Amino acid sequence: MLMFVTGAAGFIGSHLVDRLLAMGHQVIGADNMVRGTAENLNEANKNPAFRFYEVDLANSEDVARVLHPVFEKEAQVDTVWHLAANSDIAAGVADPGIDLRDTFLTTFQTLALARKFDMQSFAFASTSAVYGETPEKLVETLGPLLPISAYGAMKLASEAIISAAVESFLKGAWIFRFPNVVGSRGTHGVIRDLIDKLLKEPGELEVLGNGEQKKPYVHVHDLVKTMLFIWENAKEKRALYNIGPEDDGAQVSFIAQSIVDVSKTGAKLRYTGGDRGWVGDVPRFSYSIDKLTALGWRPADGSEGAVRRAIVELAAERGLV
Repeated sequence: MLMFVTGAAGFIGSHLVDRLLAMGHQVIGADNMVRGTAENLNEANKNPAFRFYEVDLANSEDVARVLHPVFEKEAQVDTVWHLAANSDIAAGVADPGIDLRDTFLTTFQTLALARKFDMQSFAFASTSAVYGETPEKLVETLGPLLPISAYGAMKLASEAIISAAVESFLKGAWIFRFPNVVGSRGTHGVIRDLIDKLLKEPGELEVLGNGEQKKPYVHVHDLVKTMLFIWENAKEKRALYNIGPEDDGAQVSFIAQSIVDVSKTGAKLRYTGGDRGWVGDVPRFSYSIDKLTALGWRPADGSEGAVRRAIVELAAERGLV
């Protein structure tokens, strides 16, 4: 089958591309290369079943110039995997226009492309950030949803426009709400940030907040496998699923100390204080994956296991060890 992956050179997108190719699919990838890297596609580019196009998916003229000629000549795309987005929540708080453009408009324009070329199945990478900050367990039926970041708001807006598209031209859509995703090729996030800080100052590691922030984490390899399982097995017209571990998360203090342990620097931890790392950060949440387990899937690892695995990978990639 022919697959179209947006954000293909990014953290999660490149892992998805690798997995789809390993499954024997043809893959067309697109990315604006703001956060994506050519290195992430080193393995994919060795495969003749993969083709890549650099394009600004938020810009209709760029999409028409670069991608229209491609799909005019191609067989029908089986599924669009839309992962292109701004993934830096703090950057979107400082400038909400980033998320309007890179999170929502990429969705809007990718849907327009799908409609023009009769791509009828649409899989979307959403986020737990759409839920906002609430003491309730985050279950797919929770509402009203009140995001506290531009990132969460534009992901929620993207979910809405995808839902509307199901009524007009899509045969179906899968919406995956991710928790914190970690692993090799990560471009940002607490593990990457702390490793980079330790590289600059090996004797002391600054940790934003009080270290008590606690969130669910999933390793990128397990995430991709779960997405594909849902895609293959969920039959709803609008298949909305939380993806995550079965536990209630790992604390930032655990992550920081684990990084120091792996680095063997003996660095002292220094907490900046407060209950969150930045504006728009949800310091704690409890994530329900009951719907996912009812479909027949159980996560391969818990939050702390995913974190440990990611630390080893990123420490090696960043040159910490």
